[in-house]
Amino acid sequence: MSESKFYHFSQSGLFYGVESLAEAVTALREGGFIWLNYYQPEKNELNNLIDLIGIHPLSVEDCFDDKQVPKIEHFLNNTFILFNAFSYEDRTLYTDEVNFFIGKNFLITVSGHNSENRRPLKNVADLVEHDTLNAKTSPAMLLHKVLDFLVDQKYSSFDTMEDELEEAEDLLMEDVSAFQPMQLIHLRRSLVMLRKSLYHEREILVKINRLDCPFIPEKAVVPFRDIYDHLSKFFELTETYREIETSLMELYTSLLNNKMTQMSNETNSTVKRLTLITTVFMPLTLIASIGGMSEWTMMTGGEGNWKTAYGLLIVGMAIIGGLNLLLIKGLEKGVFSRKKKKPEED
Repeated sequence: MSESKFYHFSQSGLFYGVESLAEAVTALREGGFIWLNYYQPEKNELNNLIDLIGIHPLSVEDCFDDKQVPKIEHFLNNTFILFNAFSYEDRTLYTDEVNFFIGKNFLITVSGHNSENRRPLKNVADLVEHDTLNAKTSPAMLLHKVLDFLVDQKYSSFDTMEDELEEAEDLLMEDVSAFQPMQLIHLRRSLVMLRKSLYHEREILVKINRLDCPFIPEKAVVPFRDIYDHLSKFFELTETYREIETSLMELYTSLLNNKMTQMSNETNSTVKRLTLITTVFMPLTLIASIGGMSEWTMMTGGEGNWKTAYGLLIVGMAIIGGLNLLLIKGLEKGVFSRKKKKPEED
């Protein structure tokens, strides 16, 4: 539902609201300038600005196009600026488009068409009302106030992302198996979106600071340089966070490989022990099988000697098993000693 509010700034610095677009245009006859703040407007509402204010129809179309990137375009009696507001909630980055039209005696802001229930310019009118020195003096200074408000909101998104990176690092160091790499992948996508938007927004401020916009005079440019500095800082933060994210993914891969190697070594040790047991008992099993399948009288030499014969058989099997074990151990030591000598000889 459209919620639009219109304001008139008199030459004496008086700031008050008007009921309709027609009243705002009429108030311009008294001097000063007007601010038309549209939230979730219908397209026909903005179409009225084409004849009354001289807004270009293509700019109106851009206000309802979600696929636009931040940009600045100059027309005969106004400059169109497309900016983004960021909010980061529940590991999701929301990008809300805010459009500006600045002219000699007006500023138009359009927001909310892709914001669902979010309000990118919420409470900005209160800030303007209490700013008696700058925002009420000209459309250029009012534009600075609103842009500065949007840029300041970006801090919370970066703070939340930084907290997520620290949380991911702590979890990764505590338990690599409980770590969820998809969290970092989502964060990487958000950082890519931020970087793309910030790059174009920074270019907008570059053009403003070099006086490309005819409706922002040279005396009003200095405050916009502060906004440029903030955007440059955010742009650098996206690069820093992306590097941290990449490092965490590499660390995750390394720790996971180490854990898999450790599990593989444990498996190899188990297989080695089982192989040793099997090798030791293999000849004993053969002897026991032959003895068990033969006539006991053939092995003992008579019915009265079977106890002695089988006792000797068991002792012999123990001796053979012990000798087999010692032989295997000796062979292992010989193999390892040869492996150690080869690097030294090289």
